[in-house]
Amino acid sequence: MIEIKHLKTLQALKQTGSLAAAAAHLHQTQSALSHQFSDIEQRLGFKLFIRKSQPLRFTRQGEVLLQLADNVLPQVHQALQACQAPQQTTLRIAIECHSCIQWMTPALNSFREQWPQVSVEFASGVTFDPQPALQQGELDLVLTSDILPKSGLHYTPLFDFEVRLVVAVGHPLATKAVILPEDLTDETLLIYPVQRQRMDIWRHFLQPAGVSPSLKTVDNTLLLIQMVSANMGIAALPHWVVENVERQKLVVTRTLDNGIWSRLYAATREGENRQPMLDAFITHAQQHARQLPFVRDASGALVTA
Repeated sequence: MIEIKHLKTLQALKQTGSLAAAAAHLHQTQSALSHQFSDIEQRLGFKLFIRKSQPLRFTRQGEVLLQLADNVLPQVHQALQACQAPQQTTLRIAIECHSCIQWMTPALNSFREQWPQVSVEFASGVTFDPQPALQQGELDLVLTSDILPKSGLHYTPLFDFEVRLVVAVGHPLATKAVILPEDLTDETLLIYPVQRQRMDIWRHFLQPAGVSPSLKTVDNTLLLIQMVSANMGIAALPHWVVENVERQKLVVTRTLDNGIWSRLYAATREGENRQPMLDAFITHAQQHARQLPFVRDASGALVTA
């Protein structure tokens, strides 16, 4: 029957005084607006205003609906504002990528300037497998490179990054331009404490070639890089993570075969990614991620080099 758009149109007609002026105000053609009124009048069974009257005059029924518009539309506006206001005071995040905190700090600072009433908490205990906790409502957002099929989660792309081999400056592999799987057969690969199947270098590089080097877990990125620099093993890390260390000539990075690229996502529960608070956080994360060296945006274009 009567819709919000009809009430808005009636108000515009009242305020402007003519169909032509109301159409311009609503960014419609006069013909389209006239057709809309004819359609609603036919459905309601009565006229809303007197055509060609100067000044424009509304019928009794039109006046009743104008009063309805004056009462209802402010309430609709207030309700929409309330929907945009943050309902949460805490944003619970888990990060699967150990190195992400390096660029998350400025993104967090920028977010908190815009949303000072929201405190940000980083979850512990589910750091390496947090998506089930997100599904169960224990977390609000997870930064991950893994997509769970049919999970009820929404994955917003943040950026693409290259995973490169990291070795000590004097390591024999530092002289090779491109690394092949068999080059790592007798090496000690330093990894984070995660399942092998979740590592890009394992899934896309070592496993297809049937190569299985020795593995040693390290749960801290800085320590891992220091161990590589001390020639205590090799590692596979995002290029942007070690770019600064490589420029200081403490380590060397090399391309793995034809290059291994991965994508980082912001995972939220389906339907909640456009919630104002989560949307704002994701936007800040995307903006600050674009400042990283050697990453691509989701379309595949190189952002910085």
